[in-house]
Parts: sequence; structure tokens; C-alpha cells
Amino acid sequence: MNSNPADPEQGQGQGQGRSQGPHSQGTAARAFDDLVAEAEAAPTEGWDFSWFEGRATEERPSWRYAESMARRLARASASLDIQTGGGEVLASAATLPPLAVATEGWPANVAKATALLHPRGVAVVAAPEDAPLPFADGAFDLVTSRHPVKAHFDEIARVLRPGGTYFAQHVGPASVFEVVEYFLGPQPDEVRDARHPEAERAEAEAAGLEVVDLRAERLRMEFRDIGAVVHFLRKVVWMVPGFTVAAYRPRLRELHDRIQAEGPFVAHSTRHLFDLRKPDSAA
Repeated sequence: MNSNPADPEQGQGQGQGRSQGPHSQGTAARAFDDLVAEAEAAPTEGWDFSWFEGRATEERPSWRYAESMARRLARASASLDIQTGGGEVLASAATLPPLAVATEGWPANVAKATALLHPRGVAVVAAPEDAPLPFADGAFDLVTSRHPVKAHFDEIARVLRPGGTYFAQHVGPASVFEVVEYFLGPQPDEVRDARHPEAERAEAEAAGLEVVDLRAERLRMEFRDIGAVVHFLRKVVWMVPGFTVAAYRPRLRELHDRIQAEGPFVAHSTRHLFDLRKPDSAA
């Protein structure tokens, strides 16, 4: 989500998108129903967030992941993109290595990624997120991933060649928890602290990888209408597990009224950048 969804590295969205005045109860009710119905009908496959244009914004990390990834892909000889989604981020790279492979676990995304990446010569492999990577030891000199559900550093280290790199952007702790806790209530510390970059650093080092760079940022998000919230929760299904409009309709209506009266619902995403290296001496 950003101010120009066609540009995956666009910076902050601008403006507050406040309502232009009070609505009558009937008009507000119709607007709520229409917005929710539109969001429920929108497709959720892949990681194309252009549907949010004009309805939600999100700051982008300062390191401009897609651009940095593309520069590394242009220099690589064999690359693996883990949990590629619909393949949109990988496809944004102008030059791909002679051997380029991507994995994805969700069947709808596998089909979308194959259609997008196969013409570019990328092999898309259906692979469950928690299963061992179906590749030989030392098969790749570059492994990438944008927002993996879980990074299995031991498997990443195994498929990297000595001297190879894991370059990835991860979702950090308590990301968009203003939305999560609005629907689910306060979360325990162990849930809020999951995905902490320092915990992941320790996992990576335990797998034998060297941390070349690790950066973290907290980024502002704005949801400008209730349809954007519904679409977000349908698309990013792990935020509020089991989310349906029917189950959360009263809370959705309350949030709609709040946005109408006060302006965008503000949340914050957390992201961290990993640049990891497998030592030259690694077996």
C-alpha cells in the first residue's frame, strides 16, 4: 500500500483523506455496506496492492528493497526467491540470473506467479512454507525473500553456496497491531515480540550465517475507508486468523463510523532488512 501502488518503492503517502462532513444515518449505512461488499468481492491472490490506491497508504522502508534486490539479481548466477507470493517483486527486476527459481506454498499464488514469471525464464516450485527446501546443498549464490511467513535459516544456509548471500525484507514484531488489537484485543508479550530482528539474528547466526547488515524501521500506515481494512484482513490472512465480515461486522461498523468522523485509522508496520552471508569456509 502506498501513494502510487504501481511503484513498489514509493515513499510516504500524503494527505489525511478526512470525510467532508457528517453523513445521515441512512447514507452512512449504505456507504458501509457498499464499501464492505466491494472489498469482499475483490481478488486477494498475489502481492499486488494496487486495489488500495486512494484508500490506504504505507510508508516504505528507506532501503528500497526491490531496487537493492534487483541490483544483486543482476550480478548473481543462480538465485532463489522464497515465498514469492504472486511473483510481483521478483518480476520487477529488469535482469534475472541465468538460473532463477522461486518457491510458493499457496496454490492460487503458485498459478499467478507461474503466469508472471515463467515468461521470464523463472522456474516456480510449489513448496510448503514449513517443509525443507527441495533443492540440493549449495545450489544458489543468492537467496531472496520479501516478507516470508517464517525464515528457516538452517535451510537457507544449506542451499547457499559458500560466499553466497541471503538478502531479505522481513515483517517485524507487532506489525500493524493497532488493527490486530482493535479486533482481537490486547495480545500477550510473546505474540507482540514474535519476529523480533534480534531473535532472528540469533537464529541466523546459529545456522552459520554471518550478519553483514541488519536494519529495522517502524512505518506509518493509514486506512482511509473500511473497505481498505476489510481487503487488508482478507489478503493478509494471518493478521486476524479466521477473519470474516460476518464475524466482525459490529466492530467493522464501529470502525467505519470512527473513520467517517475522525479521518484515517492510523497503524504502524515494522520491517527489517537482512543481508546475511554464508562464510567461504562453510561446507
